[in-house]
Amino acid sequence: MAGTWCGAWRLSVRRPPSLVGVKVLASFAAAVWLLPYGWMVTTSLKTLGEIARHPAAPFPEHAQLSAYREVFELLPVARYLAVSLATATTIGLLQIVLALPAGYALAKLRFVGRKTAFALVVACLLVPAQVTFVPVFLMLSKVSLTNTFAALVLPFAASALGTFLVRQALVAVPNEIIEAARLDGASELTIIYRILGPLLWPTLVSIFLVSFVFHYADYFWPLVMTTDETVRTLPLGIALLKEPGSGVRWHVVMAGNVVLSAPVLVLFAVAQKHLLRGVAGRS
Repeated sequence: MAGTWCGAWRLSVRRPPSLVGVKVLASFAAAVWLLPYGWMVTTSLKTLGEIARHPAAPFPEHAQLSAYREVFELLPVARYLAVSLATATTIGLLQIVLALPAGYALAKLRFVGRKTAFALVVACLLVPAQVTFVPVFLMLSKVSLTNTFAALVLPFAASALGTFLVRQALVAVPNEIIEAARLDGASELTIIYRILGPLLWPTLVSIFLVSFVFHYADYFWPLVMTTDETVRTLPLGIALLKEPGSGVRWHVVMAGNVVLSAPVLVLFAVAQKHLLRGVAGRS
């Protein structure tokens, strides 16, 4: 008994250092990631003169919100933000709606060319959007869709990454669930959206978050497809704050970027549990 107790005591003594080491490493990694954002926030609270005098000062001498007032005076932030949120949300939802049946077909259906189709989906992951933007732009311009909401959404409605992730998640779903649903008279669409969809909820949330963040912050495609303020997104508006002719007012630019990043931080704070489960592969 004494030997057993001593062994258990030694294990209990040895475990905390390892946990402490992991926590220290995690804290260090978090600090590295948070440092640029913290620098952006503190710079947005400084004046332009203070930035010029002490560019490396970590904290403002007197915190001010004048840069944020300038951002909202110079830009129609509410309209740009609404366009960005609507664009990113619509793209994310469309990608989920289309990825579910596509992933289901690749994972659970048997048809000629299934492996080839899956290989093409994986190959699409290697093709950057900049490679295809010229033909897509010409196609949309021919049907007069430039400067429209559809031009920002339609090219990204289908996602190779979303299809791949859904297919990989469905591989782990037992076929007995699908067979039981078919015996109960469920249609294929019912199986996909009402039975399998809830089972893949963490994966679908991860797909939505990845898509939302990418397209919410996208600068390239809105710049190509918009020539006026009709459907201008917030990243394009923030870029206008640089004013290259009169010098960059860094406090205003940083304040604009804080406003730009705030919705994404809120979204991740709300959905982080589902994101971690999706990344860990637990549906």
